[in-house]
Amino acid sequence: MAEITPLNAGQSKGVQDTNARWVPIGNAAARSGCAIETIRFYEKMGILPKAHRTMSERRVYNDADIARISFIRRARELGFSLDQVRSLLTLAEGHSGACEKVHPIAAHHLDEIVTKITALNAMRQVLADLVAQCARGNVSACPLIGVLSGTP
Repeated sequence: MAEITPLNAGQSKGVQDTNARWVPIGNAAARSGCAIETIRFYEKMGILPKAHRTMSERRVYNDADIARISFIRRARELGFSLDQVRSLLTLAEGHSGACEKVHPIAAHHLDEIVTKITALNAMRQVLADLVAQCARGNVSACPLIGVLSGTP
């Protein structure tokens, strides 16, 4: 692959940064496990800094950018919100005392997950009961349709 040399933010066209290995967005997506559109979304939301650009205005990323994209992807897979991810990234970059500052964010998120699981278990039970009633087939009206219609 030919070496890609991007313009740095604030540089005029023709000034190139050759201190890092740069890859196009498709390669960054493959290496990070994120879709191209997701990377663009993270940039738009400000979680990912604006990408470096080549002379032809194509986005390019270095290893540090790809590590950040991967961090964001893993945090999102754990269900952290964009604001929580933003906070975690700031703490990860600071390193000093990060664990004690990360703990309340993670603990709050865990509480949110437990609440969601409780609600999902309740929904599962209601739906299982309705499915069982429908399976019996001995009722004049479908109980699931009745509940969904607001007329049980």
